[in-house]
Amino acid sequence: MRKLLIMAFVAIALVANAQENTKKWYDNIKFSGYSMLQFQATDKYSNKTITKEDGTKETIAVKDADNAFNLRLARFMLDGKISDFDWRVQIQGTNAKGAGEPTVQLVDLYAEWVRYKEARIKVGQFKRAFTFENPMNPITQGWYSYANVVNALSGFGDRTGEKSSGGRDIGLQVQGDLFPNAQGRRLLHYQVGVYNGEGINTKEKDERKDFIGGVWVMPIAGLRLGVFGWTGSRGGMTDPRTGQTVSMEKNRYALSAEYDKNEYTFRAEYLHSQGWGADKVGSTTIDYSKGDKADGLYALGIVPVIKSKLHAKARYQLYRDNKDWKRSKTMYEVGANYFFNKNLQLNVEYARVNDRSIVCDKHNYNFFDAELDFRF
Repeated sequence: MRKLLIMAFVAIALVANAQENTKKWYDNIKFSGYSMLQFQATDKYSNKTITKEDGTKETIAVKDADNAFNLRLARFMLDGKISDFDWRVQIQGTNAKGAGEPTVQLVDLYAEWVRYKEARIKVGQFKRAFTFENPMNPITQGWYSYANVVNALSGFGDRTGEKSSGGRDIGLQVQGDLFPNAQGRRLLHYQVGVYNGEGINTKEKDERKDFIGGVWVMPIAGLRLGVFGWTGSRGGMTDPRTGQTVSMEKNRYALSAEYDKNEYTFRAEYLHSQGWGADKVGSTTIDYSKGDKADGLYALGIVPVIKSKLHAKARYQLYRDNKDWKRSKTMYEVGANYFFNKNLQLNVEYARVNDRSIVCDKHNYNFFDAELDFRF
């Protein structure tokens, strides 16, 4: 991976130098990044399977209280411009696999033709064109994590078992902004893309592509009302009933609304998915017990208490991994974000969680998160 990244950086630099012969190649390149340090605590219960004296197995709830410091992630970006093309290379380091097994991977590598606002063409590896929340970087998103339903149905720790891809895939996308009003503010945005459907750094596995599109209107400044659709598949899945390798369907839609102006942010989205899920993230085995449907929603508000300094926030979120209340997970969250300056912020939040997938009557628990985030 290190050699690949070095080669990518060198290739981009050489092309930039050849195209922009009136400038030095590094005049059009910007280096930036950010890091997120985290502390979490919870008194949750989890399921554990035990073997009884008679040899039968039983699933029980055991207390799984935990508190720990964590390195959530670090990202390093190179952004540049070559004639009418913008480009980005971004790498990420996390502890996604656990302590001692950090994950370092290429997350963005794309070029986008940006001559016309009405039609911009992007090719490479980048965010999927699905939901309002997916394209946001984690600091701007403002919470300990993206909403559970966005994580599960937008290509993070996806329901299909696809490894965590940060909402990204490899493909081609066209997007644009249309119908400027008298003030020059454009009233409609569209985006449509074709992707491998397998997540980041992964080739196509079943010769079928994912097609994702979205459109939203902006009738007043700060307001967006949108709808998204997604159809495709994940290849290389194992059917436990037959042992055969099959493709798993993905048919999804999202309904989205957001108002974001003068440091006031209100956003709500509903997502629905049809298609079998895997038994866990990173797996290629279908889990038929989850059913072939899942859905969820979230609604949040972030408001300034002290302008540009302190924001209060609240979020409600629900995810049903089989579209059944018996396995639903609901979170009621409150918190605050404090900005030391534009490059350093402290986020804290508390959540009361109801997770009905936990057996017995141990569904409710408390969750606390604190993060120190900085940009450079």
